[in-house]
Order: sequence, then C-alpha cells, then structure tokens
Amino acid sequence: MPESSSPASTAADSTTSPAESTTTASTSSSTPAEAAAPKRSRRGRPGYDRETLINRATEVFVSRGYDGTSMDTVARELGITKSAIYHHVTSKEELLHLAISRGIRALDSAVETESLRENVSALERLRLAVRASVVILIEYHHSVTLLLRVRGNSALEREALEARRKIDAKVRALVEAAIAEGGLRSDFTPGLITRLLFGMVNSITEWYRPSYPVDPDTIAEAVTTMAFHGLEA
Repeated sequence: MPESSSPASTAADSTTSPAESTTTASTSSSTPAEAAAPKRSRRGRPGYDRETLINRATEVFVSRGYDGTSMDTVARELGITKSAIYHHVTSKEELLHLAISRGIRALDSAVETESLRENVSALERLRLAVRASVVILIEYHHSVTLLLRVRGNSALEREALEARRKIDAKVRALVEAAIAEGGLRSDFTPGLITRLLFGMVNSITEWYRPSYPVDPDTIAEAVTTMAFHGLEA
C-alpha cells in the first residue's frame, strides 16, 4: 500500500526550485520503449490463511494417512515452509484436531437438530437425521473421512472416537423411539439398525468425489430411500 506523505516531506517539496522540478521530471519520465515494456512482478512465497491451511492439510492427511504424514510432508505438499504452518498451529496434533473438529461439530449439530424436531414422528426424525448426515458428510468430505479413520492412537483420537459414539447414541435413541412407536420393525435390534444406517452413510467417503455427477441432495434422498425401504413396519 502506498504510504502517505508526511508534513515534513510535503514542506520540503514546496521549497523545490523550478529548475530542480524540471530536472526531476525529466529524469523520472519513461521513454516510450520503457513504458511499453511489461512490468515484471515479484514472486512472493505462497501463503494460506488459517482456514485454507486446515482444508489443504486435511486433504493431505486423507490422501497420505495421518500417522505417515510429517509436517515436512504437509509443507512440501502445500508449497510452503514449516514456519508458515507454525504461524497458524503449534503442532501436527493441533492440525488434526482442527481438521476433524469441523466434521464432528457439523454432524453432531445436524443430528441434534433433527432429534429435537417437534410434532414429527420418531421415524421421520430418524429419516431426517440420516439425510442431514449424508449432506454434511459430502460438504465436509475430507474432515469426516479423517474422523472415520482415527483409531484411538492418542488422547486426541480417543476424544474423537468418543464424540463419534455420542453421535451414534443419538441416532440409536431415534431408532429405539421409532421402534417403540411402531414406525420400524422390531425384529432387528436398535444397535444393528444403527450400525447398518451409519455403514451406508459412511461408505460414501470411499467413493464420493467433488466431480461425482450427482448432486448432494439427490445422493441424500437415494440413501434415505434405500435405507428405510423394508425397515418400515
């Protein structure tokens, strides 16, 4: 950004003689050839804001595996220095936490919202929760994929697993309520139904790509239609 002239520099300029002004103008003017020459832009080090860094690092963790990916690898894949990464985060573990937290929060919020919907049957709340989960999984594809791959190898990963279990429990409660209301058949246990539902939803991480020629709403509708066909009493 151009700097503003200070009062001192302005005063000094006002004392310049006509002869000095003429000399200055003649030396600062460009020739036609100079004016026509393309200006060379200075190459700067690429940088990322915090959100973009998290997004890109999440992609690297998913493609290479979190345990087998060093911060050197992340920096190399992003085309920046490690110091540029440490400007935003303190460690690789913090980067993992930020990467999976967004998926956890979005999934939990979606399921919670549908679970508390009023004047709707438990079966419909369950259907809406599953549908919302599909949409969230697609929107936060890399984050949820990374979340599903953690195995509890650290305190952070164990916290993530616990968060997943809490989301599972909310869906299972909806399944139990739907069975109690007569909306779902009772010859399958709530735990089995919950696992089957999540198995179908989570499998999307294995094949979905942004280039997939079907929009997220259509995929969500297809999953819920297939999941609940044959489960309704």
